[in-house]
Amino acid sequence: MKKDKKLSPTLSGIAGEYFVAAELSKRGYIASLTLKNTRGVDILATNSDASKTVAIQVKTNQNKNKVWVLSEKAENFSSSTHFYVFVNLSTQKGYPDFHIVPSKEVANWVKKDHSNWLKKPGKNGKPHQDNPIRQFRDLNSQYLNRWELLGLG
Repeated sequence: MKKDKKLSPTLSGIAGEYFVAAELSKRGYIASLTLKNTRGVDILATNSDASKTVAIQVKTNQNKNKVWVLSEKAENFSSSTHFYVFVNLSTQKGYPDFHIVPSKEVANWVKKDHSNWLKKPGKNGKPHQDNPIRQFRDLNSQYLNRWELLGLG
């Protein structure tokens, strides 16, 4: 594949899931990719003695800006054992960046961000129309490589 050519969204998502599973395995955890019809969970990760398991939703992008698209469901879904791993494939080092975020923090962030977006005027000063699209940004990279947040160690 040429350097300037992007993967299709499907292949990008699959690559992100495999990169996350590989990184978890490298860290000594058991990572199982779920079937594609498993809603909200792409990977189940367990520590080596199987005393703790977490569910992971992987979101992957290929952009230089660190923005990931979610649905409005992300606003209301949170669990102490559910995490998002936001993967950015556009790094110059050839290996992705991983942003590990508890689902509760994602829910709070996207709800607040979307509310703020609705309050701001859009093009030509017209109000934004509500829609099901949400975005997450890791401002200041506070979740970059924060694998310890999974609590599997």
